[in-house]
Amino acid sequence: MGQGSSVEACPSCRWVGGRNPAGGSFTLKSSRLPPLSASSALDSGYTLPVWVAVAAVAAVQQLNGDPPVERVSLDLLQPASLRELPFEAVAPWGDGSAMAISRCDPGPGLDLTRGLAVWVRASWAEPSEGWCFQLQAGAGVGRLVGGDEACLSAFARELLQHNLADLVPADRSVALEVVLPQGRERALRTSNAAFGVVEGLALIGTQAEVQSSAAPDQLQSCLEELRQRAARPEGCSELVLVVGENGLDLAPRLGLPAELLLKSGNWIGPLLAAAAEQGVQRLLLFGYHGKLLKLAGGIFHTHHHLADGRAEVLTALAALEGLQGDLLQELHHSATTEAALQLLRQKQPELEQRLRQRITAVIEARAAASIRATTGLTLEPGVALFDRSRQLWAVGPRGHSWFAEAAL
Repeated sequence: MGQGSSVEACPSCRWVGGRNPAGGSFTLKSSRLPPLSASSALDSGYTLPVWVAVAAVAAVQQLNGDPPVERVSLDLLQPASLRELPFEAVAPWGDGSAMAISRCDPGPGLDLTRGLAVWVRASWAEPSEGWCFQLQAGAGVGRLVGGDEACLSAFARELLQHNLADLVPADRSVALEVVLPQGRERALRTSNAAFGVVEGLALIGTQAEVQSSAAPDQLQSCLEELRQRAARPEGCSELVLVVGENGLDLAPRLGLPAELLLKSGNWIGPLLAAAAEQGVQRLLLFGYHGKLLKLAGGIFHTHHHLADGRAEVLTALAALEGLQGDLLQELHHSATTEAALQLLRQKQPELEQRLRQRITAVIEARAAASIRATTGLTLEPGVALFDRSRQLWAVGPRGHSWFAEAAL
């Protein structure tokens, strides 16, 4: 998408209804306009899939020859609402395609997508069964290791389908090439690689609005959601607390009921207590093993700025399983949890299998003890952990029933 750079190179311009070198009308707006989050009416910003959808809609509208606009109307789906969202530029190209640029605004919190340019180039294509679009991962878009397809969440795919369906004729589809010019660079500051996502940022997310997993507002939002579920006539007897967007995307694919999922962020301890107080009788903790390992050490707020201890917890549990000597030292000094477990899998595969079960059993026991200590109530959570390849890595004794039901 080399031609796109000529549009991005003039961010201070504001051209509406002009002519581009390839012919046709185009709109180019200043990237120095006030950010969306500057609006007092906005409580939060929007996730990366939303800004991809904004640019895609603008590009397809250009393909259809629609009059130039400064914002597009987008149905956010989660939550269900129509919003008028801005984009920076849209232009046709001589080959019959069109390109639009949006810029991520995640709201007032810390977020590495802030200001990230999103380029989407659209062109008509042959019909695609079941979908009105075909998506190609351009530069800076994350792909799963060993594949070329973009790492795209179910929400991101549905958001594009829902907002593009009325713009694409029934006898064709639209090919979308997504480029994130700074995606590869910014992905180095994420845990994408731990989940097998390479080359750039994953287009994941399960809702439109940004929620900070460590911010107090995220805890209050989760507590309110839990209260609302408990207030329903049927109550909230079952709950799956999910840590992180990767877990939220993976859980339904493993058969866990979507209506039971609640993203906990890093506030696991308070939410376990609140779940017991709201009458939850059966609970599953679901997350990445490198994150939930902290619970085995009694760390129930899992943001790395507050506490870590993963190396110490893993080493202690491995020692209890009989690991000794130099290998125990190597385990402790491994760069990541994933690297430590891979080392153990290579050198002591039988012990590594036992360690998986010990970790999940200890997490389950610690979680139940935490609930008793903070509320005086009895609720014994199950635990399920996944690894960087987004496969179930270990399931605790009380967690197995959830997946036995999912297999039915």
